[in-house]
Amino acid sequence: MQIMQGAETFLLQGNNGKAVLLLHGYTGTTAEMRPLGEYLHQRGYTVLCPRLPGHGTSVEDLHKTEASQWVAAAKLAYAVLAKKYQKIYVAGLSMGALLAIVLAATEKVEKAAFLAAPIFVQDKRAPFLPILRYFIHYLPKHKRNYQAMDKYCLAYDKMPTQPLTSLFALIKACKKELVPKITVPCIIMQSKIEHTVAPKSAQYIYDHLATPKEQKRLLWLEKCGHILTLDCEHQLVFEQLADFFEQ
Repeated sequence: MQIMQGAETFLLQGNNGKAVLLLHGYTGTTAEMRPLGEYLHQRGYTVLCPRLPGHGTSVEDLHKTEASQWVAAAKLAYAVLAKKYQKIYVAGLSMGALLAIVLAATEKVEKAAFLAAPIFVQDKRAPFLPILRYFIHYLPKHKRNYQAMDKYCLAYDKMPTQPLTSLFALIKACKKELVPKITVPCIIMQSKIEHTVAPKSAQYIYDHLATPKEQKRLLWLEKCGHILTLDCEHQLVFEQLADFFEQ
């Protein structure tokens, strides 16, 4: 199995005694979390970002995976950090935000950050995917130019439809069962103009968390697309996330 250069699991050893677990999105790679990881590492954190099953190799590998494998990988990465660190923070992007929700609801997490979490999706084809996946195995993806950050965009150029049934089951579990169980401090970040996740997702998470109001924050972004860690407002995302973790 050949892993794309730059898409490997990465671990950055910090010196403040705290650890952050970063989780990337569906069809994405660890590279899209690397700039955020390096920013947090500069603030003293140990940062671990695991390559999730089916990602960073070939789109055919991803076609064979399902959500339970991504959840297991996220929990394993948490367990690795928990052996050494008492304070573990988690931050996920897109599908990775769903995994962060799972961890915040089921593990001992200090604080959590959910970036562009897909509780509601924009794609009108979503209700038909259980049938469409038998006829359309891959859907093309629109490539966005991230300018100076473009070197970190190592995502697949198409999206397998086979795993989406399990992904939507994960979304349903997060929405109905897991978000209401979360009591730890949380920050939710969402672009108002992106085309993948419906912005109402962020408001839904904020409203349904069991976290006290004074310990949760909702940050709206006005200019960027779905990949908050690479797009034009990434510096604001990094600063707000780090400040929230440190408060």
